[in-house]
Amino acid sequence: MYTLYIANKNYSSWSLRPWALMTELGIVFKEVLEPFGAGSNWEEFRRFAPNGKVPCLVDDGLTVWDSLSIVEFLAERHPGVWPAQSAARAWARSAAAEMHSGFGTLRTQCPMSCGIRVHLHEIGPALKTDLGRLDELWRDGLDRFGGPFLAGETFTAVDAFFAPVAFRVQTYGLPLSEPSRAYVQHLLQCASLRQWQQQALAEPWREPGHEADCLAYGTLTADLR
Repeated sequence: MYTLYIANKNYSSWSLRPWALMTELGIVFKEVLEPFGAGSNWEEFRRFAPNGKVPCLVDDGLTVWDSLSIVEFLAERHPGVWPAQSAARAWARSAAAEMHSGFGTLRTQCPMSCGIRVHLHEIGPALKTDLGRLDELWRDGLDRFGGPFLAGETFTAVDAFFAPVAFRVQTYGLPLSEPSRAYVQHLLQCASLRQWQQQALAEPWREPGHEADCLAYGTLTADLR
């Protein structure tokens, strides 16, 4: 059985991606949650991950780290990770890779925290650019492949990669077009994301660094934890 190492569900956007994908596809795994500590978690996480980060997948002595690598590893073994149709699959891989390496301002100014609601002080030019590109990308996928997911009728890895963004949109009330808002709502209703959010709200941990980062660009309006 696979073992998936993750960190706090409230904060860890990287952990959410393979967790949501494996849960949605019914890929059986054992979850090991290692809460974030203050400062660097390098030494603690190096016990199971050579890069000292989460997520990390272990299978029969084989260790696979980084969310994109984990997804591709799973795609070699399980159907449905990527879309079956070649054009949809190429688009989905490109969109997931763009999320994996881009949207830096969105990540910085809107860190994932499932349990709070924040009113941003402003949406400056850099964040506006990220949101514009996000909206463009999502609408492109929905228009090309007919929805309700980004690459067609079923949840695939590209939706898993944007699942943390759906939580960010919910937390910070980010402005998007109606099709993109509808996609966010559809994604948040998936069984995996509902389960993740429920468990995130029940977590007892509060890591000061993450808490401060979430309020660096806005004001807390609600804490649902």
